[in-house]
Amino acid sequence: MDKETPKPFGGTVDDAEIAKFAAMAEEWWDPDGKFKPLHKFNPVRIAFIRDRLCTHFERDPLAPEPLKGLAILDIGCGGGLLCEPLARLGAEVTGIDATERSVHVAAAHAEQMGLEIDYRFTSVEDLAQGDKRFDAVMNMEVVEHVADVDTFLRASAELVSRDGMMFLATLNRTAKSYALAIVGAEYVLGWLPRGTHDWKKFVKPSELAAALRPAGMELTELTGVAYNPIRDQWSLSPKDLAVNYMGIAKRG
Repeated sequence: MDKETPKPFGGTVDDAEIAKFAAMAEEWWDPDGKFKPLHKFNPVRIAFIRDRLCTHFERDPLAPEPLKGLAILDIGCGGGLLCEPLARLGAEVTGIDATERSVHVAAAHAEQMGLEIDYRFTSVEDLAQGDKRFDAVMNMEVVEHVADVDTFLRASAELVSRDGMMFLATLNRTAKSYALAIVGAEYVLGWLPRGTHDWKKFVKPSELAAALRPAGMELTELTGVAYNPIRDQWSLSPKDLAVNYMGIAKRG
């Protein structure tokens, strides 16, 4: 498909951001391609999500399908790098994205893998107008790409069931994050195409908390995620929120 179908939505969707990811959509499942950092980051975020969901819903994280029966929404699902592992853990997964090419790539890959995942080309605002609610809503590496964080999180919160949870992962707006995530990752190391991130759109934890509060949700946990270049792997770093961080929000 050479052109994106005109979007039936607007609001929080940033057209410039959509264009960036449309241009890279065919590389979602290439572990050595433009999404290589996300492939490296995936294991730590999947483990974090699995463990926190199992604690909240009183599941055994070591069970073959510990998330069986839980309805999970992945907002900004891209090519499905998070959706597929969650589906293998037993969850009933819905993935939405405002980049149509990414949705097609995700759906085709899931079919090849024999996984049933409900992928939709839509926005969070449009989905929130329906009746479906989820045990867990994922906002992983997406908040820093939307046009209106407050509106986006308010719509996301509407999709969380009464006893549900929201997971978030984003980048803090600090001098350290500019040095590492912009200069280092994009210009020096070449981990990401130049211009992938806009430092001005990075979100401080305090801003995240402030945006969630009017939506009736409170941050209950924050943890940093740090990269070890010697081991070439990511790990949780609870005391270092200066660059990458993840959080959990629940109804207040």
